[in-house]
Amino acid sequence: MNLINVASILFAVVILVTSMVWGNENPSKLVDPHGALIVILGTVACVGVAFGITRGLNMVRIFFLGLFKTRVPENKIVIVELMGFAEAYRSDSPELEKMVEDCKDPFMKESMQALLDRVLVDKELIRFLHERVNTMYERYADEAKMFTSCGKFPPAMGLMGAVLGMIALLGSLGKPGAEKNIGPAMSVALVATLYGIAVANLFIIPIGENLAELAKKLRRKNTIIVEGIRHVSAKANSIVLAEKLNSYLLPSERVDWKTLKK
Repeated sequence: MNLINVASILFAVVILVTSMVWGNENPSKLVDPHGALIVILGTVACVGVAFGITRGLNMVRIFFLGLFKTRVPENKIVIVELMGFAEAYRSDSPELEKMVEDCKDPFMKESMQALLDRVLVDKELIRFLHERVNTMYERYADEAKMFTSCGKFPPAMGLMGAVLGMIALLGSLGKPGAEKNIGPAMSVALVATLYGIAVANLFIIPIGENLAELAKKLRRKNTIIVEGIRHVSAKANSIVLAEKLNSYLLPSERVDWKTLKK
């Protein structure tokens, strides 16, 4: 579970509730089931029309996958594991297959397995793996973009709720004593707009940006793996492999192979 993402969502909820309660003499006026229904169901309907029911449901899966399950390992850890594969491959270690089987990173595991099975060789294998990296990134980036684009629907639905409230208000102005209800009625009408803005800017858009950043991290990690596999297949020294792959990292992130050799 990605505790940082969960904590951020909870913090956003706290901010929303606090801002609704703080400074309001009657916070209950900010609770409007009718407005919430318009925003939520209206957004669901728009997502269904724009992307289809199947992709809409898939977005829910993507949300929970990105928020709770998907964790990108540190690139330093990836490089250290590739160094181990390089040493085992160079020495034809009998433990290599067991090391591949125990590998927790799915992409690294399938890449090493493709190398051992000789599915493709040399440049063909590397080209095949790079194509797979690009395909995965395009799919993840497309899903993140789709999620972010949904952020425009809740504010529109909230505005529609506000317009409906204003229509009801203006329709009652001709009645005796209606002027006393203008203020309260307008505040209720604007609650739906508040819901729409809050849902879009505190949840949907930040989560979409998080998924886009996750896609970039996965691409960088997978690119490091592919380059590492290229050096492993060439039976390069593990130190050479580490130095080559360190080029993808900032100085503070790089693997100190001298420490590992001690």
